[in-house]
Amino acid sequence: MALTPHVFDAKTDRVIAVTLDPNTITSIDPDEVHEWRIAIYDLVETNQFHPARVTSHGPYALHVSIVANYIVLDVRNPDTYEPIAAHYLSLTPFRRLIRDYFRIRDSYYEAIKNASTYQIETVDMARRGLHNDAAELLRTRLDNKLEIDLNTARRLFTLICAVQPYARRIDERESTLPTVLFVCSMNSVRSPIAAALARKFFPGRVIARSAGVRSGKADGFVHEVMEEIGVDMSVHTPHTMDELVANRFDLVVTLSADADEAVKRRGLEMGAIEHWPTPDPTTVEGNREAVLSAYRTLRDTLQKRVRERLEPLVAAGSQTGRVPV
Repeated sequence: MALTPHVFDAKTDRVIAVTLDPNTITSIDPDEVHEWRIAIYDLVETNQFHPARVTSHGPYALHVSIVANYIVLDVRNPDTYEPIAAHYLSLTPFRRLIRDYFRIRDSYYEAIKNASTYQIETVDMARRGLHNDAAELLRTRLDNKLEIDLNTARRLFTLICAVQPYARRIDERESTLPTVLFVCSMNSVRSPIAAALARKFFPGRVIARSAGVRSGKADGFVHEVMEEIGVDMSVHTPHTMDELVANRFDLVVTLSADADEAVKRRGLEMGAIEHWPTPDPTTVEGNREAVLSAYRTLRDTLQKRVRERLEPLVAAGSQTGRVPV
């Protein structure tokens, strides 16, 4: 099938940031996370990318999540994280290719250790051939949705392979896990830190979401101070309350004054709502160390409060029933 032609602009038709949804793509294995990072780096380093059928100007940010049997490719503005286009890509047509990818990858690594140059080249040819087949299928499935060249499709397939087998997915439609929503002004600092800490302390035992009253930007200081305690926040994409899918939570925690007011206006179904007045470290003035100190204080304060508050909630389980999505 002929693909829709597109002439790429090298300056604008490209992805400059890739993030992963920490609710649906999770791992504490450093090797798995390292593989994700390499795949993301390779994709961002060189790509040609343009969302079809929308009026938009790049460059773009790409947010990747897994919903049931679908990879969700969520294209956003890299500065504001405003949504541009989102596409659900079924994993079913790629199952065999993903299995073969790992089989050939393992054979290649083994060949490097023990095999002759000829055997290594043979396995490498098979690997390249599989990548080309997968890339062509990916471009066909995304035709008239996302415009990508063959090399970008190869790198995107590698990223899909890296995240898909190791994703620990929680189906919120069936889950009886307690659900918590943290809300702050822009979902850049306070609420995403709190949600990430909830997932760190209670892995697989709570569904923790975060949102902002309005759209914000990813914050580099958050990434830095959370990396110090082994939490990768480079995967975070700011979301607004308007993007919430679920409308019912066991606990809603607001972390800023405007969030408290916005949640009350929103009409969410809540088992409980609490307001935790929390200083905003982005307002701190001074040198780099002074600012980092404010972020660390926020992190450490939230660590203690999140753990103490969610322990009884997690022990009791969800009191609101299934969460509609």
